Amino acid sequence: MKVVIRQWNAVAAWRWDMPDDDVCGICRNPYDSTCSKCKFPGDECPLLLGECNHSFHMHCIFSWLRQESSQEKCPMCRQPFKSKAQDTSGPATQNEDIVQTS
Repeated sequence: MKVVIRQWNAVAAWRWDMPDDDVCGICRNPYDSTCSKCKFPGDECPLLLGECNHSFHMHCIFSWLRQESSQEKCPMCRQPFKSKAQDTSGPATQNEDIVQTS
């Protein structure tokens, strides 16, 4: 028996590898949604995980760290915010490096 496919419709979905009830500590939007600056979730608005294990939308934490009143500390635990290493090539670990990359 030979089967001929005449039409095919694909459907896809994605989500961050985070618990369902987690939200960005700054904008309070779920990680699967966008920050207030983005139209679509995904590559344009990735999550940043700090060494303190708090996660934020990239744009949210950049905006927070730029505020003088933040003192470059995590808004959740008030420890100095440093991005957790994403790979072995040594990404930015200093707040100044994180802010300049945006």
